[in-house]
Amino acid sequence: MAAALEMAAEESPEDAAILLQEAANLHEQWVEGITQMEIEVLMSGSYDSAGCQISIFAGAGGDEACDWVTMLERMYTNFSQEKGWKIKRVDFTPGDAIGMKSVDLEIEGEYVYGLMKGEQGTHRLVRVWNGKRQTTFAGVEVMPCLEDDSVARVELNDSDLNFSYFRAGGKGGQNVNKVETGVRIEHVPTGITVKCTEERTRGFNQTKALKKLKEKLLAVAEQQKADELSAIKGDLVAAQWGAQVRNYVLQPYTMVKDLRSGHERGDADRVLQGDLGSHIDAYLRCNRE
Repeated sequence: MAAALEMAAEESPEDAAILLQEAANLHEQWVEGITQMEIEVLMSGSYDSAGCQISIFAGAGGDEACDWVTMLERMYTNFSQEKGWKIKRVDFTPGDAIGMKSVDLEIEGEYVYGLMKGEQGTHRLVRVWNGKRQTTFAGVEVMPCLEDDSVARVELNDSDLNFSYFRAGGKGGQNVNKVETGVRIEHVPTGITVKCTEERTRGFNQTKALKKLKEKLLAVAEQQKADELSAIKGDLVAAQWGAQVRNYVLQPYTMVKDLRSGHERGDADRVLQGDLGSHIDAYLRCNRE
């Protein structure tokens, strides 16, 4: 690149422009190479290269909490599309009046789980709602989407599982099934719970729910550095998955602040439209140190 710049200084304006463009291309390739190396260094977890499932749940706040779930879904959708990832909504429960009580998203792409796992936790929103300053919460869970052979190696004791079944609604909460096809599974030792309503039969939903449970257990085991699933500490699960991670303030001023890295931005609207890169980078570097 330095040689190209030296040559450009000695050439005619036309040739210099060509050489400068070559230098710019070389610089871009160099930056991309450094970025890729940084990603590989930061993405050292067992499942970081996998896709992920993001589940968003309304917390305290009533209708505004359901609206907050919708805002977070839009933020993650826009961010994923900007990254060139494939994202789809696989399940959701509509709110009583507006928004959603919960939504499940699946994202496919390179290093998706490694980049998104830091979103796990409680997200707090402060804004004016119906003329009053309100504080709203939503919980975000992030699990890796693993290959079947990885999940198949996980063995669970039937005595550790609590199954329950419920009627599952169709899209938009319409056409509620007359039979209980929805499946919820609790892993009793850890308190981890998953559900599935994606398929039309209980059998298929139960198979998918078991896969989700195993993926979640593997993710928690990695976070706790547990060699075996039996070593997972249930009290830590609640703390890890429920810890407040980020504040979003829209009134009386605008700010988004990550409580782990300390990274702070004043352009809250841009962040909520999907400009998450700086927050994710700051968390990864903070978590690495």
